Amino acid sequence: MLDFITRQDMPAVLLIDDDMVSREVMATVLTMSGYPVMTAADGEAAVALLTAKTFAPAVILMDAQMPGLSGFELIVQLRPLSAAQLFVMSASEAPAPLVAASDGFLLKPFAPETLAELIGQLAVKQRPAVAPGLDPKETIVNPETLAQLRDMMPESGVKQIFEAIIADLGRRIVALESAVARKDWAETRRLGHAIKGGAVMAGAVQVARIGAQLEAGALEPAKATSPINQSDNSSTILADLRAAAQNLQGMLDAEFKP
Repeated sequence: MLDFITRQDMPAVLLIDDDMVSREVMATVLTMSGYPVMTAADGEAAVALLTAKTFAPAVILMDAQMPGLSGFELIVQLRPLSAAQLFVMSASEAPAPLVAASDGFLLKPFAPETLAELIGQLAVKQRPAVAPGLDPKETIVNPETLAQLRDMMPESGVKQIFEAIIADLGRRIVALESAVARKDWAETRRLGHAIKGGAVMAGAVQVARIGAQLEAGALEPAKATSPINQSDNSSTILADLRAAAQNLQGMLDAEFKP
């Protein structure tokens, strides 16, 4: 990790990238521009750094694709550990749902001025909630993904995709409730993975985010400080998933009117 003497008035940056050359170059450029920078070679190292509370970044830059902990799973784990603005980076276009779950996107290579502009734009906006609880401003379906689906197939086909996802959600919510009652956390993780997979493909942002939380073990007692909190947490997340399914149905009804 790099740690330079930099300006105190600049936001501290945590840079997460598995490519050593890219990581060191970006860290050097940002540091020369006045940003205090720490780096992590992967998602696990970033989580460990934030958990240790030895560095409190105002901005997190994470590569869109890395081995191990990455993507949605990494965002889900980083959010409770830091209130930093979280930007996804990629040398090509990153998956739209992943960008939607973050605070913004940076195309590599980028200039420090580009980062400063993005930080400034976000300063006047409210960051969508990723912890349990739906934000009414959160995107339900990524419009770019929806447009891509419409380009690929007739309207009836797109409608069938979302109808299938909604029907599948109904079944999986029942299965989740049963798994929670049995304390079968491996099953809740598996169901979360399945929910996330279908939702990501269709650009269902809310559902994909909650699926990622489930896959990361959000329902497990180890994620709560007490059994009461765990019970409340399970109820909240399952309620969020039901609400997300209802939102998806509302989108379907609005977009595909008879």
